[in-house]
Amino acid sequence: MVSELDRFVVGQNKAKRAVAIALRNRWRRQALEGEMKDEVLPKNILMIGPTGVGKTEISRRLSKLAEAPFVKVEATRFTEVGYVGRDVEQIVRDLLEIAIAMEKIKKRKELHVKAQKLAEERVLDALVGEKASVATRESFRKRLGNGDLDDNEIEIVTNESNQMPSFEIPGMPGANIGMINISDMLGKSMGNKVKKKKMTVKESHEILINEESDKLIEQDKIIKMAKNSTENNGIVFLDEIDKISARSDRIGGDVSREGVQRDLLPLIEGTTVSTKYGPVKTDHILFIASGAFQLAKPSDLLPELQGRLPIRVELDALNSDDFKRILKEPDNSLIKQYKALLNTENVDLEFSEDGIDMIANLASEVNSTVENIGARRLHTIIERVLDDISFTATDKSGEKIIIDSKYVKKNLGELVKDTDLSKFIL
Repeated sequence: MVSELDRFVVGQNKAKRAVAIALRNRWRRQALEGEMKDEVLPKNILMIGPTGVGKTEISRRLSKLAEAPFVKVEATRFTEVGYVGRDVEQIVRDLLEIAIAMEKIKKRKELHVKAQKLAEERVLDALVGEKASVATRESFRKRLGNGDLDDNEIEIVTNESNQMPSFEIPGMPGANIGMINISDMLGKSMGNKVKKKKMTVKESHEILINEESDKLIEQDKIIKMAKNSTENNGIVFLDEIDKISARSDRIGGDVSREGVQRDLLPLIEGTTVSTKYGPVKTDHILFIASGAFQLAKPSDLLPELQGRLPIRVELDALNSDDFKRILKEPDNSLIKQYKALLNTENVDLEFSEDGIDMIANLASEVNSTVENIGARRLHTIIERVLDDISFTATDKSGEKIIIDSKYVKKNLGELVKDTDLSKFIL
Protein backbone atom coordinates (compact mmCIF):
# COMPACT_ATOMS: atom_id res chain seq x y z
CA MET A 1 0.00 0.00 0.00
CA VAL A 2 2.77 2.45 0.98
CA SER A 3 4.82 1.63 -2.14
CA GLU A 4 1.71 2.24 -4.28
CA LEU A 5 1.15 5.63 -2.60
CA ASP A 6 4.85 6.44 -3.23
CA ARG A 7 4.05 6.50 -6.96
CA PHE A 8 1.89 9.59 -6.45
CA VAL A 9 2.95 11.31 -3.21
CA VAL A 10 6.52 12.22 -2.28
CA GLY A 11 7.67 11.68 1.34
CA GLN A 12 5.20 11.85 4.28
CA ASN A 13 5.91 8.22 5.22
CA LYS A 14 4.30 8.54 8.67
CA ALA A 15 0.97 9.57 7.12
CA LYS A 16 1.18 6.82 4.48
CA ARG A 17 1.87 4.21 7.17
CA ALA A 18 -1.08 5.41 9.26
CA VAL A 19 -3.61 5.21 6.38
CA ALA A 20 -2.17 1.87 5.21
CA ILE A 21 -2.59 0.38 8.70
CA ALA A 22 -6.17 1.76 8.94
CA LEU A 23 -7.05 0.15 5.62
CA ARG A 24 -5.38 -3.16 6.48
CA ASN A 25 -7.29 -3.25 9.79
CA ARG A 26 -10.50 -2.95 7.75
CA TRP A 27 -9.55 -6.00 5.74
CA ARG A 28 -8.68 -7.85 8.98
CA ARG A 29 -12.08 -6.92 10.43
CA GLN A 30 -13.84 -8.40 7.37
CA ALA A 31 -12.14 -11.73 8.16
CA LEU A 32 -13.58 -11.77 11.71
CA GLU A 33 -16.87 -13.44 12.57
CA GLY A 34 -19.71 -12.96 15.03
CA GLU A 35 -19.78 -10.33 17.76
CA MET A 36 -16.11 -9.43 17.45
CA LYS A 37 -16.65 -8.14 13.88
CA ASP A 38 -19.15 -5.53 15.12
CA GLU A 39 -16.98 -4.53 18.08
CA VAL A 40 -13.87 -3.64 16.05
CA LEU A 41 -14.25 0.03 15.13
CA PRO A 42 -12.06 1.98 12.67
CA LYS A 43 -9.24 4.07 14.13
CA ASN A 44 -9.98 7.51 12.72
CA ILE A 45 -7.02 9.71 11.76
CA LEU A 46 -6.17 13.38 12.34
CA MET A 47 -3.59 14.72 9.87
CA ILE A 48 -1.78 17.87 10.99
CA GLY A 49 0.35 19.79 8.52
CA PRO A 50 0.62 22.97 6.43
CA THR A 51 -1.29 23.39 3.18
CA GLY A 52 0.01 21.71 0.01
CA VAL A 53 2.01 18.87 1.65
CA GLY A 54 -0.17 15.97 0.43
CA LYS A 55 -2.91 15.45 3.06
CA THR A 56 -5.79 15.34 0.56
CA GLU A 57 -3.79 13.50 -2.10
CA ILE A 58 -2.89 10.64 0.27
CA SER A 59 -6.58 10.12 1.20
CA ARG A 60 -7.79 10.41 -2.42
CA ARG A 61 -5.24 7.90 -3.72
CA LEU A 62 -6.03 5.59 -0.79
CA SER A 63 -9.72 5.43 -1.72
CA LYS A 64 -8.83 4.67 -5.37
CA LEU A 65 -6.52 1.84 -4.31
CA ALA A 66 -9.16 0.41 -2.00
CA GLU A 67 -11.93 0.98 -4.60
CA ALA A 68 -13.95 2.42 -1.72
CA PRO A 69 -16.62 5.16 -1.73
CA PHE A 70 -14.81 8.40 -0.88
CA VAL A 71 -16.09 11.89 -0.19
CA LYS A 72 -14.05 15.02 0.59
CA VAL A 73 -15.80 17.79 2.46
CA GLU A 74 -14.72 21.09 3.98
CA ALA A 75 -15.77 21.30 7.62
CA THR A 76 -16.41 25.03 7.16
CA ARG A 77 -19.35 24.33 4.80
CA PHE A 78 -21.41 22.91 7.63
CA THR A 79 -23.25 24.68 10.42
CA GLU A 80 -25.01 23.63 13.57
CA VAL A 81 -28.56 22.32 13.04
CA GLY A 82 -30.92 25.29 13.23
CA TYR A 83 -28.49 27.66 11.49
CA VAL A 84 -28.57 28.35 7.76
CA GLY A 85 -26.11 25.98 6.08
CA ARG A 86 -25.52 22.33 5.29
CA ASP A 87 -26.35 19.61 7.79
CA VAL A 88 -23.47 17.20 8.61
CA GLU A 89 -25.62 14.12 7.88
CA GLN A 90 -25.54 15.19 4.22
CA ILE A 91 -21.95 13.84 4.18
CA VAL A 92 -23.26 10.27 4.55
CA ARG A 93 -25.99 10.82 1.93
CA ASP A 94 -23.36 12.09 -0.53
CA LEU A 95 -21.17 9.07 0.27
CA LEU A 96 -24.07 6.70 -0.45
CA GLU A 97 -24.79 8.40 -3.81
CA ILE A 98 -21.11 7.93 -4.75
CA ALA A 99 -21.29 4.25 -3.69
CA ILE A 100 -24.41 3.71 -5.85
CA ALA A 101 -22.67 5.28 -8.87
CA MET A 102 -19.62 3.01 -8.27
CA GLU A 103 -21.77 -0.12 -8.01
CA LYS A 104 -23.60 0.82 -11.24
CA ILE A 105 -20.28 1.19 -13.09
CA LYS A 106 -19.15 -2.23 -11.76
CA LYS A 107 -22.43 -3.86 -12.80
CA ARG A 108 -22.34 -2.20 -16.22
CA LYS A 109 -18.91 -3.73 -16.83
CA GLU A 110 -20.25 -7.17 -15.89
CA LEU A 111 -23.23 -6.79 -18.23
CA HIS A 112 -21.29 -5.08 -21.04
CA VAL A 113 -21.29 -8.04 -23.48
CA LYS A 114 -25.01 -8.72 -23.03
CA ALA A 115 -25.88 -5.01 -23.28
CA GLN A 116 -23.69 -4.65 -26.38
CA LYS A 117 -25.69 -7.36 -28.19
CA LEU A 118 -29.00 -5.70 -27.28
CA ALA A 119 -27.68 -2.28 -28.33
CA GLU A 120 -26.53 -3.77 -31.66
CA GLU A 121 -30.07 -5.08 -32.29
CA ARG A 122 -31.49 -1.59 -31.68
CA VAL A 123 -29.00 -0.05 -34.12
CA LEU A 124 -29.92 -2.66 -36.75
CA ASP A 125 -33.63 -1.91 -36.18
CA ALA A 126 -32.89 1.77 -36.83
CA LEU A 127 -30.83 0.99 -39.95
CA VAL A 128 -32.91 -1.67 -41.72
CA GLY A 129 -36.18 -1.82 -39.77
CA GLU A 130 -37.59 -4.56 -37.56
CA LYS A 131 -39.18 -6.44 -40.49
CA ALA A 132 -35.98 -6.84 -42.53
CA SER A 133 -34.99 -10.39 -43.54
CA VAL A 134 -32.39 -12.34 -41.55
CA ALA A 135 -29.94 -12.17 -44.48
CA THR A 136 -30.21 -8.37 -44.67
CA ARG A 137 -29.73 -8.02 -40.91
CA GLU A 138 -26.68 -10.30 -40.94
CA SER A 139 -25.17 -8.40 -43.87
CA PHE A 140 -25.61 -5.08 -42.02
CA ARG A 141 -24.37 -6.66 -38.76
CA LYS A 142 -21.11 -7.59 -40.50
CA ARG A 143 -20.69 -4.06 -41.88
CA LEU A 144 -21.52 -2.65 -38.45
CA GLY A 145 -18.81 -4.80 -36.85
CA ASN A 146 -16.25 -3.58 -39.41
CA GLY A 147 -17.10 0.05 -38.67
CA ASP A 148 -18.34 0.78 -42.22
CA LEU A 149 -21.60 2.29 -40.92
CA ASP A 150 -20.14 4.47 -38.13
CA ASP A 151 -20.94 7.75 -39.93
CA ASN A 152 -24.50 6.77 -40.94
CA GLU A 153 -27.18 8.86 -39.24
CA ILE A 154 -29.93 6.98 -37.41
CA GLU A 155 -32.91 7.93 -35.26
CA ILE A 156 -33.09 6.21 -31.88
CA VAL A 157 -35.67 6.28 -29.11
CA THR A 158 -34.24 7.08 -25.65
CA ASN A 159 -35.92 7.21 -22.25
CA GLU A 160 -35.83 10.41 -20.22
CA SER A 161 -36.88 10.16 -16.59
CA ASN A 162 -39.05 12.83 -15.02
CA GLN A 163 -36.63 13.85 -12.26
CA MET A 164 -37.73 16.75 -10.12
CA PRO A 165 -34.86 18.84 -8.76
CA SER A 166 -34.10 18.29 -5.09
CA PHE A 167 -33.31 21.15 -2.73
CA GLU A 168 -32.47 21.59 0.92
CA ILE A 169 -34.57 23.48 3.45
CA PRO A 170 -32.20 25.41 5.76
CA GLY A 171 -32.23 24.22 9.35
CA MET A 172 -34.11 21.01 8.55
CA PRO A 173 -31.79 18.01 8.47
CA GLY A 174 -32.48 15.69 5.57
CA ALA A 175 -35.20 17.96 4.17
CA ASN A 176 -34.09 17.16 0.64
CA ILE A 177 -34.91 13.44 1.01
CA GLY A 178 -38.61 13.61 0.26
CA MET A 179 -38.28 15.58 -2.95
CA ILE A 180 -36.77 12.73 -4.93
CA ASN A 181 -39.28 10.22 -3.59
CA ILE A 182 -42.06 12.47 -4.93
CA SER A 183 -40.36 12.58 -8.35
CA ASP A 184 -40.02 8.76 -8.31
CA MET A 185 -43.76 8.45 -7.65
CA LEU A 186 -44.62 10.93 -10.40
CA GLY A 187 -42.24 9.14 -12.76
CA LYS A 188 -44.10 5.87 -12.19
CA SER A 189 -47.56 7.41 -12.56
CA MET A 190 -46.75 9.55 -15.60
CA GLY A 191 -44.29 7.13 -17.18
CA ASN A 192 -40.83 8.04 -18.44
CA LYS A 193 -40.66 10.41 -21.37
CA VAL A 194 -39.69 8.79 -24.65
CA LYS A 195 -37.64 11.02 -26.89
CA LYS A 196 -36.44 10.50 -30.47
CA LYS A 197 -32.89 11.63 -31.21
CA LYS A 198 -30.87 11.75 -34.42
CA MET A 199 -27.20 10.82 -34.22
CA THR A 200 -24.51 8.80 -35.96
CA VAL A 201 -24.12 5.07 -35.33
CA LYS A 202 -20.81 5.74 -33.52
CA GLU A 203 -22.40 8.34 -31.20
CA SER A 204 -25.32 6.04 -30.35
CA HIS A 205 -23.02 3.20 -29.26
CA GLU A 206 -22.34 4.33 -25.67
CA ILE A 207 -25.84 5.77 -25.08
CA LEU A 208 -27.57 2.54 -26.11
CA ILE A 209 -25.16 0.28 -24.18
CA ASN A 210 -25.71 2.34 -20.99
CA GLU A 211 -29.48 2.28 -21.53
CA GLU A 212 -29.55 -1.48 -22.09
CA SER A 213 -27.24 -2.05 -19.10
CA ASP A 214 -29.57 0.00 -16.87
CA LYS A 215 -32.51 -2.14 -18.01
CA LEU A 216 -30.63 -5.29 -16.96
CA ILE A 217 -29.50 -3.86 -13.61
CA GLU A 218 -31.67 -4.62 -10.59
CA GLN A 219 -31.87 -1.30 -8.73
CA ASP A 220 -32.71 -2.93 -5.37
CA LYS A 221 -29.58 -5.09 -5.51
CA ILE A 222 -27.43 -2.09 -6.44
CA ILE A 223 -28.78 -0.09 -3.47
CA LYS A 224 -28.24 -3.02 -1.09
CA MET A 225 -24.63 -3.47 -2.25
CA ALA A 226 -23.98 0.30 -2.15
CA LYS A 227 -25.32 0.57 1.42
CA ASN A 228 -23.09 -2.33 2.49
CA SER A 229 -20.08 -0.74 0.75
CA THR A 230 -20.79 2.66 2.38
CA GLU A 231 -21.16 1.18 5.86
CA ASN A 232 -18.10 -1.08 5.70
CA ASN A 233 -15.70 0.58 3.22
CA GLY A 234 -16.69 4.27 3.11
CA ILE A 235 -13.99 6.92 3.66
CA VAL A 236 -14.85 10.51 4.65
CA PHE A 237 -12.11 13.15 4.39
CA LEU A 238 -12.92 16.14 6.61
CA ASP A 239 -10.72 19.02 5.50
CA GLU A 240 -10.11 22.28 7.39
CA ILE A 241 -11.17 20.78 10.73
CA ASP A 242 -8.99 23.43 12.44
CA LYS A 243 -11.31 26.19 11.12
CA ILE A 244 -14.20 24.93 13.28
CA SER A 245 -12.19 24.82 16.52
CA ALA A 246 -13.37 27.18 19.26
CA ARG A 247 -10.18 29.03 20.21
CA SER A 248 -9.96 30.84 23.52
CA ASP A 249 -8.68 34.08 21.92
CA ARG A 250 -11.51 34.33 19.38
CA ILE A 251 -14.86 35.99 19.99
CA GLY A 252 -18.09 35.66 18.03
CA GLY A 253 -19.21 32.80 15.79
CA ASP A 254 -17.84 30.16 18.16
CA VAL A 255 -21.31 28.89 19.07
CA SER A 256 -21.87 27.67 15.53
CA ARG A 257 -18.31 26.28 15.25
CA GLU A 258 -18.67 24.29 18.45
CA GLY A 259 -22.12 23.21 17.28
CA VAL A 260 -20.64 21.70 14.10
CA GLN A 261 -18.16 19.76 16.22
CA ARG A 262 -21.00 18.48 18.41
CA ASP A 263 -22.99 17.47 15.30
CA LEU A 264 -19.95 15.62 13.94
CA LEU A 265 -19.50 13.64 17.17
CA PRO A 266 -22.35 11.10 16.72
CA LEU A 267 -21.48 10.76 13.00
CA ILE A 268 -17.87 9.81 13.78
CA GLU A 269 -18.74 7.74 16.87
CA GLY A 270 -21.45 5.80 15.05
CA THR A 271 -25.06 6.67 14.36
CA THR A 272 -27.83 5.86 11.88
CA VAL A 273 -28.49 8.42 9.15
CA SER A 274 -31.80 8.54 7.28
CA THR A 275 -31.45 8.59 3.50
CA LYS A 276 -33.95 8.21 0.66
CA TYR A 277 -32.63 4.66 0.21
CA GLY A 278 -33.16 3.74 3.87
CA PRO A 279 -31.05 4.00 7.06
CA VAL A 280 -27.24 3.91 6.87
CA LYS A 281 -25.03 3.12 9.89
CA THR A 282 -21.80 5.11 10.26
CA ASP A 283 -20.11 2.87 12.89
CA HIS A 284 -17.51 1.48 10.48
CA ILE A 285 -16.99 4.45 8.13
CA LEU A 286 -13.36 5.66 8.29
CA PHE A 287 -13.02 9.39 9.02
CA ILE A 288 -9.78 11.17 8.13
CA ALA A 289 -9.72 14.75 9.43
CA SER A 290 -7.04 17.24 8.43
CA GLY A 291 -6.04 20.78 9.19
CA ALA A 292 -3.09 23.16 9.03
CA PHE A 293 -3.54 24.16 12.71
CA GLN A 294 -1.55 27.36 12.20
CA LEU A 295 -3.79 29.56 14.36
CA ALA A 296 -5.40 26.79 16.41
CA LYS A 297 -4.14 23.64 18.14
CA PRO A 298 -5.64 20.13 18.06
CA SER A 299 -6.35 20.63 21.79
CA ASP A 300 -8.75 23.49 20.82
CA LEU A 301 -11.14 20.89 19.41
CA LEU A 302 -13.79 19.50 21.75
CA PRO A 303 -12.25 16.81 24.03
CA GLU A 304 -14.91 14.33 22.84
CA LEU A 305 -13.98 14.95 19.19
CA GLN A 306 -10.26 14.60 19.97
CA GLY A 307 -11.06 11.19 21.46
CA ARG A 308 -12.82 10.14 18.24
CA LEU A 309 -9.63 10.85 16.25
CA PRO A 310 -7.12 8.63 18.10
CA ILE A 311 -4.37 8.46 15.46
CA ARG A 312 -2.42 11.71 15.09
CA VAL A 313 -0.05 12.14 12.17
CA GLU A 314 2.11 15.20 11.63
CA LEU A 315 3.07 15.93 8.03
CA ASP A 316 6.36 17.68 7.34
CA ALA A 317 6.68 21.00 5.53
CA LEU A 318 8.30 20.59 2.11
CA ASN A 319 11.83 21.78 1.31
CA SER A 320 13.65 22.26 -2.01
CA ASP A 321 14.78 18.58 -2.13
CA ASP A 322 11.15 17.48 -1.78
CA PHE A 323 10.18 19.86 -4.60
CA LYS A 324 12.84 18.30 -6.87
CA ARG A 325 11.42 14.84 -6.17
CA ILE A 326 7.83 16.09 -6.73
CA LEU A 327 8.84 17.45 -10.14
CA LYS A 328 10.52 14.21 -11.23
CA GLU A 329 9.35 11.10 -9.37
CA PRO A 330 5.52 10.71 -9.36
CA ASP A 331 3.91 8.79 -12.23
CA ASN A 332 2.11 11.90 -13.44
CA SER A 333 4.54 14.55 -12.22
CA LEU A 334 4.15 18.19 -13.25
CA ILE A 335 7.05 17.98 -15.70
CA LYS A 336 5.56 14.90 -17.40
CA GLN A 337 2.18 16.67 -17.62
CA TYR A 338 3.61 19.78 -19.31
CA LYS A 339 5.73 17.68 -21.69
CA ALA A 340 2.64 15.73 -22.73
CA LEU A 341 0.53 18.89 -23.15
CA LEU A 342 3.05 20.61 -25.41
CA ASN A 343 3.74 17.40 -27.29
CA THR A 344 0.18 17.67 -28.66
CA GLU A 345 1.41 20.81 -30.49
CA ASN A 346 4.54 18.90 -31.67
CA VAL A 347 6.78 20.89 -29.29
CA ASP A 348 9.51 18.81 -27.61
CA LEU A 349 9.97 20.20 -24.09
CA GLU A 350 12.96 19.17 -22.02
CA PHE A 351 13.85 20.14 -18.45
CA SER A 352 17.56 20.07 -17.59
CA GLU A 353 18.75 19.09 -14.09
CA ASP A 354 19.90 22.64 -13.28
CA GLY A 355 16.52 23.96 -14.53
CA ILE A 356 14.63 21.61 -12.18
CA ASP A 357 16.96 22.60 -9.30
CA MET A 358 16.32 26.27 -10.01
CA ILE A 359 12.50 25.84 -10.05
CA ALA A 360 12.62 23.84 -6.78
CA ASN A 361 14.89 26.39 -5.05
CA LEU A 362 12.72 29.31 -6.19
CA ALA A 363 9.55 27.58 -4.95
CA SER A 364 11.19 26.99 -1.56
CA GLU A 365 12.45 30.59 -1.40
CA VAL A 366 9.05 32.16 -2.23
CA ASN A 367 7.31 29.85 0.26
CA SER A 368 9.65 30.97 3.03
CA THR A 369 9.45 34.71 2.26
CA VAL A 370 5.81 35.19 1.16
CA GLU A 371 3.40 32.45 2.29
CA ASN A 372 3.97 28.71 2.57
CA ILE A 373 1.47 27.02 0.23
CA GLY A 374 3.56 23.85 -0.19
CA ALA A 375 3.72 22.00 -3.51
CA ARG A 376 1.02 24.24 -5.01
CA ARG A 377 3.74 26.89 -5.42
CA LEU A 378 5.30 24.70 -8.15
CA HIS A 379 2.16 25.09 -10.29
CA THR A 380 2.40 28.89 -10.05
CA ILE A 381 6.11 28.99 -10.86
CA ILE A 382 6.03 26.52 -13.77
CA GLU A 383 3.00 28.27 -15.30
CA ARG A 384 4.96 31.54 -15.13
CA VAL A 385 8.11 29.95 -16.63
CA LEU A 386 6.20 28.32 -19.50
CA ASP A 387 3.82 31.22 -20.10
CA ASP A 388 5.51 32.37 -23.32
CA ILE A 389 5.98 28.82 -24.68
CA SER A 390 2.34 27.90 -23.99
CA PHE A 391 1.13 31.05 -25.76
CA THR A 392 3.32 30.67 -28.87
CA ALA A 393 3.34 26.83 -29.05
CA THR A 394 1.51 26.73 -32.40
CA ASP A 395 4.36 28.73 -34.02
CA LYS A 396 7.04 26.50 -32.48
CA SER A 397 5.84 23.19 -33.94
CA GLY A 398 8.77 20.79 -34.49
CA GLU A 399 11.12 22.70 -32.18
CA LYS A 400 12.97 21.35 -29.13
CA ILE A 401 12.99 23.71 -26.15
CA ILE A 402 15.28 23.16 -23.16
CA ILE A 403 14.24 24.65 -19.82
CA ASP A 404 17.53 25.25 -18.00
CA SER A 405 18.51 27.55 -15.10
CA LYS A 406 19.19 30.45 -17.50
CA TYR A 407 15.71 30.19 -19.01
CA VAL A 408 14.07 30.02 -15.56
CA LYS A 409 16.14 33.00 -14.31
CA LYS A 410 15.26 35.01 -17.40
CA ASN A 411 11.53 34.49 -16.83
CA LEU A 412 11.43 34.63 -13.05
CA GLY A 413 14.67 35.91 -11.53
CA GLU A 414 13.71 39.55 -10.93
CA LEU A 415 10.21 38.65 -9.82
CA VAL A 416 11.48 36.46 -6.95
CA LYS A 417 13.90 39.14 -5.73
CA ASP A 418 11.07 41.69 -5.53
CA THR A 419 9.15 40.35 -2.49
CA ASP A 420 6.31 42.86 -2.82
CA LEU A 421 5.68 41.79 -6.42
CA SER A 422 6.00 38.08 -5.51
CA LYS A 423 3.11 38.44 -3.07
CA PHE A 424 0.77 39.27 -5.93
CA ILE A 425 2.18 37.26 -8.84
CA LEU A 426 3.81 34.12 -7.37
